[in-house]
Amino acid sequence: MSDFVPGIELSRAFYREVVAPLVPGVAHSAALVGPGSEVLAFDTARSADHDWGPRVLVFVPAGAVAEVRAKVVAGLPERFRGFPTVFGYHGQVGPGVTVTEVGAWLAGQLGFDPREGVSLLDWLSASWQSLAEVTCGEVFHDGLDGGGLEAVRQALRWYPEDVWRYVLACQWRRIAQEEPFPGRSGEVGDELGSAVVGARLTREVMRLALLLRRRYPPYAKWLGSALVRMPGSTELGESLGAALAARSWRDRQEGLSAAYARLAALQNRVALAERLDERVRGFYDRPFQVIGGDRFAEALMSSVSDPVIRGLPVVGCVDQLSDSVDLLMAPGRARAVTAAVLGLGT
Repeated sequence: MSDFVPGIELSRAFYREVVAPLVPGVAHSAALVGPGSEVLAFDTARSADHDWGPRVLVFVPAGAVAEVRAKVVAGLPERFRGFPTVFGYHGQVGPGVTVTEVGAWLAGQLGFDPREGVSLLDWLSASWQSLAEVTCGEVFHDGLDGGGLEAVRQALRWYPEDVWRYVLACQWRRIAQEEPFPGRSGEVGDELGSAVVGARLTREVMRLALLLRRRYPPYAKWLGSALVRMPGSTELGESLGAALAARSWRDRQEGLSAAYARLAALQNRVALAERLDERVRGFYDRPFQVIGGDRFAEALMSSVSDPVIRGLPVVGCVDQLSDSVDLLMAPGRARAVTAAVLGLGT
């Protein structure tokens, strides 16, 4: 375990020592982007047991893909630093070097080519995981003519401000819809139901915290890891941990309330909308404490200047519409669903 080399380091060396010498004089970009825990820097020694090895994506003009691919595959050594250069990856066995055209790859990953502009539907139908996979990782060489890979990544680094406001508003709305339920379930003796709703709210709080910090929330396996890496997350994590470990609805409510207050303070510091009271309050005359998530959703929507975004239903981007992996990771499906729900043209 102690000898583990992160995949990003392995792939960087693989490009410099093996792949780059195979494409001298060829205009190309090379990177480790796309699916894989190593792209988000979450890989460990355990990751190396499948779908892992020295990997590089080489982007070349469409007319050169077949020629460059054949040249690279023919020149690869059998192993690099002890790892095979041909291995199983997402159900297919092949070389660790993928040669492709950047537009085709981006369209397959996101459902659109951002070099042609990024529409509102593009932003809202691209999953957070896919956006993270394009904007994280590392570009080892950026030598394509007519616009580099880094320029594409920079354009997708984060939402435009009004889109950001909308996504944040929708995330607050998700909290608002269920925040009194842990108490209400617990009050009638349903501690299991209270715990389930509390866990759901914990996930929504974690995602909102990342969104407020301009980070695309990764999928479930890495959500906690992403939160821990976020500056200032220690106290929030402690509050959420207390809520999850609670054996009674009142203790669960106390942990969630502390987390809500921290989120409200962060929302105020981000200053995308009017400043609101950060304290929790009673839910009508019932003994349940809530932050009143709709207050923040309404303030954010009121601060949106784009009339199209302001007129959208407050339901959100594709990750807020569904948590089906089979939908989120299929750009065509994600785009169709998002367009239908939000009334946006495809």
